[in-house]
Amino acid sequence: MEVDPGHIGGHIMRQYDEDLETIRAKVLKMGGLVEELVREALQALRDSDYELGEKVVRDDHRVNSMEVSIDEDCQSIIALRQPKAGDLRMVIAIIKTITDLERIGDEAEKIGRMSSRLARNGTVSRKYLSGVMTMGAAVQSMVRESLDAFARLDVEEALRVVRSDEHVDEQYEATLRSLMTYMMEDPREISKVMDMIWCARALERIGDHAKNICEYIIFLVKGKDVRHTSFEQMEQRAHGVD
Repeated sequence: MEVDPGHIGGHIMRQYDEDLETIRAKVLKMGGLVEELVREALQALRDSDYELGEKVVRDDHRVNSMEVSIDEDCQSIIALRQPKAGDLRMVIAIIKTITDLERIGDEAEKIGRMSSRLARNGTVSRKYLSGVMTMGAAVQSMVRESLDAFARLDVEEALRVVRSDEHVDEQYEATLRSLMTYMMEDPREISKVMDMIWCARALERIGDHAKNICEYIIFLVKGKDVRHTSFEQMEQRAHGVD
């Protein structure tokens, strides 16, 4: 029986496409878990919930395991399929994306750890929480929207997330100023306020990682490396203007 080489080639290509889609689905599943950890960490901080903070700390290992698994899948694709052009950009973008997702998980773990420590000493004053929770809402949106942009390969949404990181940075500076003022007003609260400062710093870093993911999306779709550029330059490259 003679076998049609075209049929074999078509089957191989379909399998290749299915493998890439499976990996993309795993990235989105990892992203969903990371998004949940950030949400729970902020809830634990807001509610002085010791058990929820500890749960976030425990669950971070799941994110780490998913990163390793997806990375191994990408290595197999590279070794077996030797992807080129857009497919190679997809694999590279995925490898970079899961690294940033893992780091978001690490920052959520830090907030969970701080939440548990603060909860052991009673509830946290609303005035200390105000700026941090405002930042938290903005950062959660960035993470969610960066994952939506990845799922749809949406360059315009990716650009919106990058732009919103500037607003988060401004919120971070304002929150730091407020917390430093509270610390000077009441030195007895220095330890508690320092924990809140570290939570704010973790949120600022989460925003940076969400921004990074969006830069990889632009690289994947447009083939343009927009890292370390101004927003205006990034927007021009994303729209094909060099």
